[in-house]
Amino acid sequence: MLILLPPSEGKTAPATGAPVALDELAYADSLTESRRKLLGALGALAELPLARAVSMLAVSKGQAGEVAVDAQLTSAPAGPAAEVYTGVLYDRLRLPELPTRAQGRVLIASALWGVVRPADRIPYYRLSAKAKLDGIGGLAAFWRPALAEALPDKPGTLVVDMRSGAYAAAWKPQRATQLVVRAFTESRGKRKPVSHMAKAVRGDVARALLEAKAVPEDAEGAAGVAEAAGFRVELAPGYLDVIVSG
Repeated sequence: MLILLPPSEGKTAPATGAPVALDELAYADSLTESRRKLLGALGALAELPLARAVSMLAVSKGQAGEVAVDAQLTSAPAGPAAEVYTGVLYDRLRLPELPTRAQGRVLIASALWGVVRPADRIPYYRLSAKAKLDGIGGLAAFWRPALAEALPDKPGTLVVDMRSGAYAAAWKPQRATQLVVRAFTESRGKRKPVSHMAKAVRGDVARALLEAKAVPEDAEGAAGVAEAAGFRVELAPGYLDVIVSG
């Protein structure tokens, strides 16, 4: 089983630590060239008029300082990705508390790094999947060839996908079994998808799957683990739907 997590907009900046070492990140052989190209494009933003740089980075005027931050990523302190990423999903998952073996079943999607492992050391950065940089274009299309080459995609592998659509567009398994986790509220027999609550649900479900004594090998096994953890779930082709009270 492999669990794919989204990154988080909220991040904690490491106060100390050596800078990122690209050759130590996940799938360095396949992804380093793309990572280096993106770091160069982010560094070049600092040379542009600030308004244009802000627009390309897809941040608000109040976040204009992120342009200067992104220009210094190769020298900024780095820390474990499991501690850098914060937010609702990561608060519920509590990834740093999980055993190393469980963390080894997790990859975190990233617009900058492609994917990282929880233990990979990265700096605080700002780059969403919506950004469009000179010489790069759309980030999902930019990453698609490299991720297709790098990521495990074998028949019989269960990929539990917690990513949002913008990050899911960068890679979709072709041979492995993909199980996308969705969350719905139900009230008076009617269901509707939820957004913010979905992050909490995905964090809780991911933790249940990673703590399971027997690692689920298929969709039915994942659904059984979630049910045993107290969730109401239903399987649809390619989806694990979690139903919460409205």
